[in-house]
Amino acid sequence: MPMKRTNVYADPEDLAIIKEAAKRRGISEAEIIRQGIHLAAMANRVWDEPLFSRTFEGPGRTPSTSEVRDTVADAVRRETGPGSGSAA
Repeated sequence: MPMKRTNVYADPEDLAIIKEAAKRRGISEAEIIRQGIHLAAMANRVWDEPLFSRTFEGPGRTPSTSEVRDTVADAVRRETGPGSGSAA
């Protein structure tokens, strides 16, 4: 992907940290700055659709421990019951 040049002002202490990190990691200071710009861009991105756009039918409350346990047990019985292809 083609890059676009830009100028930014940065705190000298931040630049010193970037310089040390680049030397330690064996990569350019510019690469660390590009990674930082990418992280900032993604952290501030606004998505077209919500993350959870599907809704599910339910009782509208958090199920109790026993309801969760019963539901899981029923699913296990269906998976491991007769005719499921599992060896008993």
